[in-house]
Amino acid sequence: MGSFGSTGGDRGPGRPVRGIALDIGSSRTRAWAPGAGVFADVPSGPVRRGRVTDAASQLRLLRRLTASAPGDGGHDTVVMLTHPVLAAPEERKAARQVVDALGPARVIAVDSARAAAAYAAPPGGGPLLVVDLGAQLTEVTLVVDGLVQEARLAEVGVDDLPESGSAPDSVAGTAADMVSDLWRHDRTGAVRGALRRGVLVTGGGALCLEVTGRLAHLLRARLRLANDPSTSVVRGAGLMLASALRHPTGALGRG
Repeated sequence: MGSFGSTGGDRGPGRPVRGIALDIGSSRTRAWAPGAGVFADVPSGPVRRGRVTDAASQLRLLRRLTASAPGDGGHDTVVMLTHPVLAAPEERKAARQVVDALGPARVIAVDSARAAAAYAAPPGGGPLLVVDLGAQLTEVTLVVDGLVQEARLAEVGVDDLPESGSAPDSVAGTAADMVSDLWRHDRTGAVRGALRRGVLVTGGGALCLEVTGRLAHLLRARLRLANDPSTSVVRGAGLMLASALRHPTGALGRG
């Protein structure tokens, strides 16, 4: 988890702080706040394959969302912003610039896989495979001890399925191929252990039974569907944000 600098002007010591977690997806933008949970789940501005393609439109959307967030305007705002695991630096920068324009006191970045794991990982520890079936992206990530070890990304998602939803292999097959690739390159046995533990499936595609059924068949593994999988990333980011707000000398203290 990283942080990047304050964008505001004079910030007096002891000012109250409110937190907002943001997940800017290809299809939906979701926002979470302490005490309120997910308070916004709306269509994104122009975002294509995880990339913000119209910063002005997305900024207008985020301004409306932050204006409706719990807490009054006198609060400094700390934003936890999620991004695809393998987002390129320029893609992260574009999203960051949109959020920076809101004038938050601090922005903390976290990848979507670790955010989802923070919300929905099964108890007991151990390696975890996170399969995020998004609208326009599919990601497979191996998380070990809370850190991303390996990840794969494909620019295909449930939006690419025919309306009938009867051809799930374009998504399920792609996800299974990426898991297989991680297996082939794994020298520690972590992928095998994660498959035995059960694969955490998040994203709106987790609600497509044709896709998840086909994926379970291809992997020959148990799937663990997150509770409300389409919002698991922003909920996990919110939990991480709440922890950071409770311990401001950690993540919030870094510039």
